[in-house]
Amino acid sequence: MMPPRLAFVDLETTGANPLRDRVTEIGVVEVDGDGLRTWSTLVNPQQPIPGFIQQLTGISNEMVAGAPTFAQVAETLAERLEGRLFIAHNARFDYGFLKQEYQRLGRRFRAEVLCTVRLSRKLFPEHHRHNLDSLIARHGLSVGSDRHRALTDADLLWQFWQVAQRERGEEALAEAVAGLLKRPTLPPHLDPGLADDLPEGPGVYLFHGENDLLLYVGKSVNLRKRVLAHFAADTREYKEMRLAQEVRRVDWRETVGELGALLMESRLVKEGQPLHNRRLRRASELCAWRLEEREPGDFRPRLSGGHEPGFATAGTTYGLFSSRREAHQALRKLAEAHGLCPQVLGLEAAGRSGRPCFAHQVGQCRGACVGKESLATHGARLMAALARLRLAAWPYPGPIGLVERDEFSGREEVHVIDGWRHLGTARDEADLADILAGGHQVAFDADTYKLLKAHLGKGKALVRPLHG
Repeated sequence: MMPPRLAFVDLETTGANPLRDRVTEIGVVEVDGDGLRTWSTLVNPQQPIPGFIQQLTGISNEMVAGAPTFAQVAETLAERLEGRLFIAHNARFDYGFLKQEYQRLGRRFRAEVLCTVRLSRKLFPEHHRHNLDSLIARHGLSVGSDRHRALTDADLLWQFWQVAQRERGEEALAEAVAGLLKRPTLPPHLDPGLADDLPEGPGVYLFHGENDLLLYVGKSVNLRKRVLAHFAADTREYKEMRLAQEVRRVDWRETVGELGALLMESRLVKEGQPLHNRRLRRASELCAWRLEEREPGDFRPRLSGGHEPGFATAGTTYGLFSSRREAHQALRKLAEAHGLCPQVLGLEAAGRSGRPCFAHQVGQCRGACVGKESLATHGARLMAALARLRLAAWPYPGPIGLVERDEFSGREEVHVIDGWRHLGTARDEADLADILAGGHQVAFDADTYKLLKAHLGKGKALVRPLHG
């Protein structure tokens, strides 16, 4: 069945970021059993309209100066949209702006949403472009003289709807709409409005169970898609099914980009120790071997903890181990494989002067313990044996900022990094100053090291020096 009450909606705004920008015009075409009605109004955004936006829409600061604020039209708009299918082009944009405007007023706005971009793709898959200009050209829609004004664009969507109904048939249109409106199956303990509230950008999501117990932390470049995938009806994996049964609340934190989501996920997992996250759990005894030169060429390994200043920054650190026991086992295996001396490595107590280690007695040590091999030669072989475990030196003289930008919304985050440690993420200069002043007690983290090394290794990172 086709939804009986429709609202074709278009907004003009001061920009693309609903958290920062505001609505300047609203256009609505209402269609139902009583016919068709239109409504539009300019809106005073209570902030300047950028010049390029004025040029694009034809809406100037002077035109909105005497217009009502959104607060003054909010009730009228809500009454017009209530119980109607909310239809817009790139619908999440318009819907997101209205949700944010109502949120500023302390109100919740929810509607069933249909995107005409997705509808066009579904009904006309033979075409590659589905933006509004392409629909106008393809279907011969009547524009008039004020393209990019809200009511004109809302009317264009109504025209497209009629064309789709005429060219594809009412049954095909109804089937396409029903498919696009199909609601995800959510666990009974979750708010059914969750699917509407979840953003489609990058970030981290948190699943909570009974008594707000943290069950799981995940990340995605599309939070809505990833969270809803956990509850997909065709999920067959035991872990997913168990998680869906236990979850009682879903929370999320938005980020500007994927790196921010990865860093936040790693931090939140280690802070919260969620029940179903195991891979990113904190290794509280994280350690590595450092080579120290006692005499020229005589290198000896010393176990270094992840909390030590300068850990893994100088390029003389080898391996990352979750415990001292694991570190000693790894060094012992290297000694056996390369004929190194356990006494010199500190793995075996030194015997009486001139007494060889047990490994030398059974032919597994070349005799550094009794002078048959020089300590310099032994040191060189030790460095060669450890080479594949060597951690990358920190390639900067001090802290840096890894900058992530969302070109669409203009938002920016700066991830402050020093010695492979993530000190924090700044959204403005005040944040940045606070992080640089107090973030240096952060311990070295193996997962953070790996993802930062991979990110910098791609050669595409936008690096902002923060030292000097």
